[in-house]
Amino acid sequence: MDSAIQFDKVSHRFGQHVIFEKLSFEIEARKITAILGKSGSGKSTLLQVINGLIRPFEGTVSLLGMPIDYENIHKVRLTIGYAVQSVGLFPHLTIFENIVLPGTLAGWQQDQKRQRANALMELVNLPAGHKGKYPYQLSGGEQQRVGLCRAILLNPPLMLLDEPFSSLDPETKDGIHTEVLKLQRTEPRCIVLVTHDHEEAMKLGDTVLNLDNGKLSPSGL
Repeated sequence: MDSAIQFDKVSHRFGQHVIFEKLSFEIEARKITAILGKSGSGKSTLLQVINGLIRPFEGTVSLLGMPIDYENIHKVRLTIGYAVQSVGLFPHLTIFENIVLPGTLAGWQQDQKRQRANALMELVNLPAGHKGKYPYQLSGGEQQRVGLCRAILLNPPLMLLDEPFSSLDPETKDGIHTEVLKLQRTEPRCIVLVTHDHEEAMKLGDTVLNLDNGKLSPSGL
């Protein structure tokens, strides 16, 4: 298996509460891995450990074959796209400015940002006319599409999705699922999706894992 993420005997706890202990697993590159778990099972903590927001109590986390370098965590995060339930769009920035923000921080030229944003907006069916609008002028589903565009603007090899679609109505959610699968066909990458929605996990995941009592196991076991 071509692994993108490896956990080697990783443990983490908050005070006396053990989130996971000596967790070892690998996540495949260019595939979608869905992680199912109840509220409070540690799914979001797992993603925060992957992107370096949380340094585990013990063990080693490796991304793309290299242990996370916590001294240069900003550089590590340039390889990771991140989308969450709240979207996190900046209300004072236009849709275009929100999408290209990672490119701005990375020093991209305006033409490069414009071309990439246009291509991504077309991929996820966001009208070009939305570029000059502000987040409050878009629906929840459209805002999630903007969040996806921003997360993959730099074409990162890793993408983390933390319950990003849970607040959407079923019809909108179904449309977003279609866009995610289309993006994955066009630009394959390692995607880790955490969700409590079994149907969503089975629809999007090439692999589905359950996180329960600090243990990861294949769904159905």
